[in-house]
Order: sequence, then structure tokens, then C-alpha cells
Amino acid sequence: MSIPVSRFGHLVHALQSVMRLHEPADANLHNYFRIHRELGSQDRAFVAENVYAALRRKRFLEHLIGSDANPRQLALATLMKLQGINARELAPLLLDNEEEWLKQLKAIPTSDLPLAVQADFPDWLIEKLATFMPEADTLALARGMQQPAPLDLRVNTLLDKREEVLHTLINSDGIAAEITPHSPLGLRLKNKPSLNKNSLFMKGKIEVQDEGSQLIGLLVAPQRREMVVDFCAGAGGKTLLLGALMQNQGRVYAFDVSEKRLNNLKPRLKRSGLSNLHPQLIANENDLKIKRLAGKIDRVLVDAPCSGVGTLRRNPDLKWRQTPEGIVELTQKQAAILLAASRLLKTGGRLVYATCSFLPEENQQIVEAFLEQHPEFKLLDAGEILAAQHVPLNTGKYLQLLPHLHGTDGFFAAVMERT
Repeated sequence: MSIPVSRFGHLVHALQSVMRLHEPADANLHNYFRIHRELGSQDRAFVAENVYAALRRKRFLEHLIGSDANPRQLALATLMKLQGINARELAPLLLDNEEEWLKQLKAIPTSDLPLAVQADFPDWLIEKLATFMPEADTLALARGMQQPAPLDLRVNTLLDKREEVLHTLINSDGIAAEITPHSPLGLRLKNKPSLNKNSLFMKGKIEVQDEGSQLIGLLVAPQRREMVVDFCAGAGGKTLLLGALMQNQGRVYAFDVSEKRLNNLKPRLKRSGLSNLHPQLIANENDLKIKRLAGKIDRVLVDAPCSGVGTLRRNPDLKWRQTPEGIVELTQKQAAILLAASRLLKTGGRLVYATCSFLPEENQQIVEAFLEQHPEFKLLDAGEILAAQHVPLNTGKYLQLLPHLHGTDGFFAAVMERT
């Protein structure tokens, strides 16, 4: 299959913009497609798929070409070395001397590469992983992060049953889907169809949500008529799940410091059929709105701001934009947010601390330091809590999900109770 010259040109231009790493890749591509409205869906899919492939294997590509690789070289190397497109198919795209350059590129051996190049992680991340993970496990984790993430859906059980939704997707919409291996609410799609015009989506019966994220909501396990807080609600994926688990009873407060993120929750909330959610914009973790609820809340979810290294399948640019200094700043913020959130709970209340990271300094170390300073909280066993909800997944006292082991994004969660 030959690639149109104009389509290849757009890939080169998009790589030139994205590889500056000045902003998140998804936002950069969104802007690129907004400017270039002439691009059809196949053009956009081609550009996005190959930009993300290049970001996932940026270090490998630069090892082959050199760190001064230009966007055109990156585009050609991505198509040949990562996507397996042969030189004959690429010939119509080539300029003078590029055919010879591609032959040389093809001949470069790719065995016995340094660990950091095989893993396609920055040096600082390799060094961190070496402190708690053998090399073989680092490589397995990295290979999991190099695969594109599947498209997972959560069924809104307030409006429909999972089996009914699965039947509709397959038989009415012609979308290949299956149930998720762990979450009793999840469906996994074989491909990545556009869903925003799908009737199930428009009626609020499905939401896009990674299976790991669904399991964190199940650890909160809110009951009907309870008072629940989603402390860092963002665009509200987990908040909507909590509201549905409570069967639209009780109250769920969705706190966030970003008005833009909370605004993104509004259309989702409208579709969901939920009336028990209350989005609240806060200035910081010590906002008066939070202090008023001290000691009154049954369950609190702290989905803390984190490095995001657990989401590298979806956001591969993060590994090149994140820094060790940035993570130190985040750990201070995480500890402060966890402390503020803990004050909301009544005796017997449940506190769930979660991140989309696999780094102990953002996870176990934050929780252990908090428990040491606050003996009024005790750690509960995450595996036992999931088992009680018929989820046969046990990663120990903490929930630790990894893509190569569980098929989800990398998530961590700890469950604590105020005694």
C-alpha cells in the first residue's frame, strides 16, 4: 500500500511540532488537526498512530539515527523500523540520497542494545527502577508501556446492564468488544472506533475509562445514602463511577482546583442521569469548602496529582517531559493533599489514596509516612476488598496494576480506615 505524499508530509510536520515537547502530545495534535481541517479521518489516524509510535520509541530511533535526527528522518525510520513498511513502498516518498540512507539504517543491528534504549526510558527513570526492580522486570514493564493501550469502556449500571450493552455494541453497532478480565463494569474494544456519535455514548450508558481506573472506584465501594468526596476529581471519570455505585443516592462532592477540568465533567454528568454529584471548584487543599465538611464524610478518594508514568501507553511524551525534580515537588503536594483529605472522614470512614504511577516515592512511601504520623488510621487489605466485590485480583495489601501483568494502565491504590 503506497502512502500519499501529502499524508507523509503532514506526519513530518506533526513530528516537528510534537517532538519539541513543549506541551502534551495529545493537545499538540489536537491543535494541528484543528488548523489542518482538510485532513480526512484516515490521514488523522495515520499521523496520530505514527507520532505516538515515534514518541514510544524515541530513544531507540535516536540511537539508530543520532540525537540530532530531523523530523523527516524520524518519520521514515518510524515507518520502516517500527511499522515494518519496506523500502519499495517508501520509494515514492524519498528524496535524493534517502534510499541509500534507508539501506544503511535497515542494516544497523538491533540486538545487544543498552537497557535504557531497549526500555525506551530516560536515564533518570532507569536509575529509579533499578532501586526496586531487577533489569528483567524493568524490561518487561517497558515493553508493556511500548504497546498502545486498548479502548476500555465502563458501563453505567444506573442506565443499563453490561451484557445488554455488550450485545448492542456487537450486534447493532458492529463493534468488536469483550468483557474486561477484572472489572465487573468494563468492556474492552478490539479497535478504536469513534464513539461520540454512538447512541450508547450519547444516552450515557457508556463512558471511556481504563479498567484500572474502574477498580480504584470499586476500592472506595461507596454505599447508598453516604457522603462521599472525590478530592481531585479532574474531568470526573471516577466521580461518575462513584455516583453510579451509590445508585444515585447520597451525595458525591467532586472537588478540583481546575475550572476547565470541572467544566469537562458537565456534559458527562448530564448524559449520566446522575443527580447526586456536586462539582465544587476549590482554591487549594485547605479551601473553606473542604474545612466545612471536616469529620462528616464516609468515604474519600484521593486520586492524587502524580508523575503519570503509569499512563505511558497513552501519554508516551510524559517520560520525556517529566523530571526527577518535578517528582520531588509532586511528592510534597501528594503528602499535603492526603493529609487535608484525611480530615474529612468520620470515625469508621474509608480513605483511598491512588496514583497512576509505579514509583514507590509517590505511592507506598507517601502512605507509610502518613500512617506513621496518623495512628488513628489503619491500612486495609486491597485484595480482600476487591474479593468481597467478586473481583478475583490480588496484588497484596496495596493494589498495584501494571500493563504487562494486568492489561491496564499502571495504577497504585492504598485503602485506609479512620479508627
